[in-house]
Amino acid sequence: MPKLFIVPTPIGNLEDISSRSLRILEEAAIIFAEDTRTTGILLNHYGISSRMYPFYQNNEHKVLAKAIELILSSESAALVSDAGTPGISDPGFLLIRECLKNDIEVECLPGPTALIPALVESGLPSDRFFFEGFLPMKKGRVSRIQWLAGLPVTVILYESPHKLLKTLEQLVLEFGPDRPASISRELTKIHQETLRGTLSGLLAIFSAKAIRGEFVIVIGGKS
Repeated sequence: MPKLFIVPTPIGNLEDISSRSLRILEEAAIIFAEDTRTTGILLNHYGISSRMYPFYQNNEHKVLAKAIELILSSESAALVSDAGTPGISDPGFLLIRECLKNDIEVECLPGPTALIPALVESGLPSDRFFFEGFLPMKKGRVSRIQWLAGLPVTVILYESPHKLLKTLEQLVLEFGPDRPASISRELTKIHQETLRGTLSGLLAIFSAKAIRGEFVIVIGGKS
């Protein structure tokens, strides 16, 4: 029976991939990749030559039927994103749902995702948390932030470099300047760092420095 493996890939350091994940990628008849160039770097590093097929946010609806056809015609296939676990703020949900509708077995391997190390490194309570991922671009953004500010648990956000300051300004306004928080940048990479303090303090720090990399913002819950 055909099977789709969800394979997490390193979020930075290429060593952060399990031997089982490498075996699945090597044995897969086809690998669905968010960006074949990015995945190609990983595969080349480990000498894997499996066939790749592009599957990303802007084409996933268009190629969904073809992807199912390819999986049904193979013994096993794998889905990867550029970094981390597919389906977590990355393409994956549509393909997984469609596989299940077609009685195709789906198995997700354990592996890297940026939110967990950022949460643990933050020093904020990690027993209960709410993962928001990326905030809405425009519509409903402010009301969403206001809702998150009222949660009594730790909140985790993803943010891109060109929106970081705007987001921090909005968080200071809605969560309050003294709400404890941390920001992790470039996790597992050479220039990784985690800064901790208050939202207003972190805004001041990043307002005075060059902003590069991908960010995970962790915010303490409402008391």
